[in-house]
Amino acid sequence: MTGYLFDAPKVNAIPVTGMSARFPIHRIFCVGRNYAAHAAEMGNEVDRDAPWYFTKTPSAYVASGSTVPYPPGTKDFHYEMELAIAIGAPAFRASRDEAARTIFGYGCALDMTRRDLQQVGKDHRRPWDLGKDVENGAVFAALSQAEDLGALGPQRIHLEVNGETRQDATLAEMVWSVDEIVAHLSTYYHLRAGDVILTGTPAGVGPVVAGDRITGGIDGLEPIALTLSEPE
Repeated sequence: MTGYLFDAPKVNAIPVTGMSARFPIHRIFCVGRNYAAHAAEMGNEVDRDAPWYFTKTPSAYVASGSTVPYPPGTKDFHYEMELAIAIGAPAFRASRDEAARTIFGYGCALDMTRRDLQQVGKDHRRPWDLGKDVENGAVFAALSQAEDLGALGPQRIHLEVNGETRQDATLAEMVWSVDEIVAHLSTYYHLRAGDVILTGTPAGVGPVVAGDRITGGIDGLEPIALTLSEPE
């Protein structure tokens, strides 16, 4: 007897390069408009006063290499290639130095987005949940430990659809650095091991359709891939 009325949800966990143990996901935070060129292509300006965030539920997790159906309720499904921060220790009201020490590792991620539903939210001043918190919409490649990647900045971040490059930038183009993001977010939440933060996407986002294969990478990290099948 478990004391539950039905089976509890499984714990989604991200593989870690060189380790048999996996990284269990507690929460997924996402930084909005953290690349100026992407903000501009969406008709927005970067808020340079402070980062801002939205969330995805851990149940949106899907592993790199998966094939998933084109999601319901949208005709404009977009890719967004991102660097993911994996938190490995508690952080609350942390300084930037303290925040940096809580980072366990980094990985490639895709923030898949029902762009038309996100736009409806924007137009009507409603939440973005239907646009952003998409089943199979938080795609993660295997994590690498922070010390294995070294200082961030010059690494190339890129994405291809069916082999054609769509996004191509460097991590140096991020408006807010990883330690700034973690420190700022820790003023609003008690961050803990298992929290994951997606740090925004470069310019070049766009739609994909059933049958497309998305690939991407960040220098020094495991690459990422996702294939879309026909809608259910």
